[in-house]
Amino acid sequence: MKSIEYRNDPLFLRNEFDSDNQWGFPIIKKHSLDLDSIELISCADISSKDTNNLHKGIHHFVDDYRFEGLYSHPYRCINTYSKYRFALTPDYSLYSEMNLWRQIESVGKSRWVGANWQKHGITAIATVSWGQPSSYSFCFDGIEKHSIVAVGMIGCKQSRPSYMRGYYAMLEAIEPDAIICLGTPFPEMEGHLIPVDYIESRRVKRNGR
Repeated sequence: MKSIEYRNDPLFLRNEFDSDNQWGFPIIKKHSLDLDSIELISCADISSKDTNNLHKGIHHFVDDYRFEGLYSHPYRCINTYSKYRFALTPDYSLYSEMNLWRQIESVGKSRWVGANWQKHGITAIATVSWGQPSSYSFCFDGIEKHSIVAVGMIGCKQSRPSYMRGYYAMLEAIEPDAIICLGTPFPEMEGHLIPVDYIESRRVKRNGR
């Protein structure tokens, strides 16, 4: 590819979606879902040949390496993901050990992937995650107010006060209509919570079994 073509390649620029924030994060638009029947399946367990789990939504509460290709090779997944009921946007990590620019990058990648899915007709629900309070200035951006969002409880039991500070900041920033919660929520978590058991999300009925 010539340098001028590379310079103008949409996959290099990643600037094709509307933004309403200082970081240029694409906007994940709100979707409606029947919240009485929410089931999830891990991205590590989906298959292009799957026919038994298509009524579920896909989650990404697993190690980042399992879904890095959703950003680096974004069009490879479209056909498979389109088969499922909906997809939670990738939960790229916001570890406190990461420099702030890396955390901002993680949020931007997640929003871009979600916006690209929506462009291709996939029902994308924004996954919200946060780190230290320094992340609150960007980690809730790029999500329409009053959306259905998703949060994960995996690994947060040892940092409950920190998790709850971020959770309440999320409620104030997004005012979500509902929160799909993978894992058992803390009793003090407010809002319209839809708990989903993590273990059940990994118990997958395969074709022919």
